[in-house]
Amino acid sequence: MNAAVRAVVRYGISKGCDVYAIYEGYQGLVDGGDCIRKMDWKSVRGWLSIGGTTIGTARCMPFKTREGRLQAAENLVKKGIDSLIVCGGDGSLTGADVFRSEWGGLIDELQQSGRITAEEADAYQHLTIVGLVGSIDNDMASTDITIGAVTSLHRICESVDSINTTALSHSRAFVIEVMGRHCGWLALMAGIATGADFVFIPERPPPGDDWETAMCDVTHRHRELGKRKTVIIVAEGAIDRSLNPIKAKHIKNILTDRLGLDTRVTTLGHTQRGGSPAAFDRILATIQGVDAVEAVLRATPETPSPLIGMSSNKVTSGPLMKAVELTHEVAKAISEKNFARAMELRDPQFAEEFEAYNASTILDDKSRLLPKHQRLRVAILHVGAPAGGMNAATRTAVRYALNRGHRPYGVYNGFPGLVRGSFEELTWISVDGWTSHGGSELGTNRAVPGKDVDMGMVAYQIQQQNIQALLLVGGFEAFSSLMKLEEAREKYPSLCIPVCHIPATVSNNVPGTDYSLGSDTSLNAIVESCDSIVQSARSSRRRVFVIEVQGGKSGYLAVEAGLASGANTIYIPEEGISLSRLQSDVKHLMALYMDDAADKSEGRIILRTEGVSDTYTNDVISNILKDEGHQLFDSRTAVLGHIQQGGTPSPMDRIRATRLAMRAIQFMEMHSSEALNTAYEQGYEGPLIPVELTKTKDSIAVVGISGVDVIYSSVQDLIPKTDMKNRKPRGAWWYEHRPLVDLLSGRGLFTPQAQQSHSQQ
Repeated sequence: MNAAVRAVVRYGISKGCDVYAIYEGYQGLVDGGDCIRKMDWKSVRGWLSIGGTTIGTARCMPFKTREGRLQAAENLVKKGIDSLIVCGGDGSLTGADVFRSEWGGLIDELQQSGRITAEEADAYQHLTIVGLVGSIDNDMASTDITIGAVTSLHRICESVDSINTTALSHSRAFVIEVMGRHCGWLALMAGIATGADFVFIPERPPPGDDWETAMCDVTHRHRELGKRKTVIIVAEGAIDRSLNPIKAKHIKNILTDRLGLDTRVTTLGHTQRGGSPAAFDRILATIQGVDAVEAVLRATPETPSPLIGMSSNKVTSGPLMKAVELTHEVAKAISEKNFARAMELRDPQFAEEFEAYNASTILDDKSRLLPKHQRLRVAILHVGAPAGGMNAATRTAVRYALNRGHRPYGVYNGFPGLVRGSFEELTWISVDGWTSHGGSELGTNRAVPGKDVDMGMVAYQIQQQNIQALLLVGGFEAFSSLMKLEEAREKYPSLCIPVCHIPATVSNNVPGTDYSLGSDTSLNAIVESCDSIVQSARSSRRRVFVIEVQGGKSGYLAVEAGLASGANTIYIPEEGISLSRLQSDVKHLMALYMDDAADKSEGRIILRTEGVSDTYTNDVISNILKDEGHQLFDSRTAVLGHIQQGGTPSPMDRIRATRLAMRAIQFMEMHSSEALNTAYEQGYEGPLIPVELTKTKDSIAVVGISGVDVIYSSVQDLIPKTDMKNRKPRGAWWYEHRPLVDLLSGRGLFTPQAQQSHSQQ
């Protein structure tokens, strides 16, 4: 919420608006006075890293009365405010729309009673309302994600990861209650991200009337396989098919009484709302805050109040009350036992992620098995640098493959390991716990077949091991490997099998996807480091840090981390660095430091992508800033290095990995079924199948994310869209965020010319 306020304040000021913050929510609106404060540029300094809401929030009964809203209207008019941007849940947003619908009548009443003048009544005939959704439950319709939900998921996963350690040590069962009265998003996503044994959510109660036995059967099967711990996550609003509440204490008693497990209950409570915001939430709130100001500026008295949301990775604006009505429809559908409708009303990924969870976490009852002749031998290997989510993708691929009847093999140490025959058949229990493991359990390197290792040996080992499908998890080297494997198909028949690539690289530079696994983990690692460096710079007062981040020839990490950490500016390969640019940056920094109070000067940071320039290194830039700053500020450097790969993968990377891995196995089945069915009809049995399963161009592809959809993009289709020299896609959806980094740091507002007039104001 603080990131949203910061964006609204600064972007509003840059557009010439007077921006006020209303402290303590609607209560502050009713109370008026000092609760409604005009904000300047410095008012929101440092807010990005602060959790909660600095301007406060409060439940306000007076605002629910007409007299309370009348007082609120008077306070707004007296302050000269004609627009409200409200960040909250459906209750707050509904209240705002009611306020707007009554506004004309309130103004007339205020004028008639002499509380405002005729001139004031004429000037403030209309009130503009724009809604931003701040909700950790992610329970608002018409938007894929809400401000705060991902940060809350981080807190839950951190807690469950910690509990897992105790559960494993003592061979215990834990029942963990998370928030979500009418929405199971947090519970489901936490279940996926932590590998929980069972999840209870309001939208999809467990099938059948005897859910207790079903849960015990799953738990017992997992224990028989050698699992030492049991973790069950339950949303606070979880119900059975008869709408009876499912409570954590009841689940505990069942596990204790029926299975004899030493079981504990943990209610996470308000820890889920706390802590510094995740990088994703900072970026989401910032770009939505900017769009909220734009929505205010383009609003007319006739247009319905808009809700700023997010759909298919793009900011959206739609009717606020329609979204609220759809949100209430979920609770209505649940109360009517129309659970299919409740699932439909959630964001598009919800149902697919629920399926991915069940298919990869709960040991199957053989209902998902394919016919014997359609079962594959699947090899999985990691290519390129380590990235968060590689292990989560492998775990899901293995477990989903096993539930379908396939035989998954892990290949150790990438393609060099493959040519040495380093294959190991992976089992359900052998990948247990991998979801939360960082790095690469299989081992990875940058070797590309046909370039660094012999393609003939690759083809030989695939034939020797009778591999019928190949899954690569990795970065741009994996994409290069995909190209080489396709080229070699004409020469080596054993390569004519389904081959797919799940993008996994911190640089997010693989074509065919909006997000690569590891990029979110990396952003969080960078932002956490930047927060610490900003703290150091602030303590040292007049100091600028030039921080080098990874990314090769892609500026993704610098742009998104710059937005999330409040960087003063960024240097990225897409723009390069020049002397004139450095000169402009020095002038901007000087103006900022001249505007600071003498004893309250701020520390500031600049992010530089490692591949931006061989000439303008960190040290060179730092020295130029220091010398040209004429002792107004000091300068230091920091190279984050491999810390950017992160430790524990972020929840978003774990969830994306689970979804992509399931779709990767489905891709293999889709492109092998025809040849396998034909072979079966011709009398082939068991592993003795034709060497060639498929040669179509679509059978060797990248499995990526586009908006909310998982898509398959053939390597042939992606080559024209790829800048092979600079190892990145030709288009970049994130580049439109680039101007916001400079704008929100005061570029243009704090120039030497503007600085004097700003100080006078």
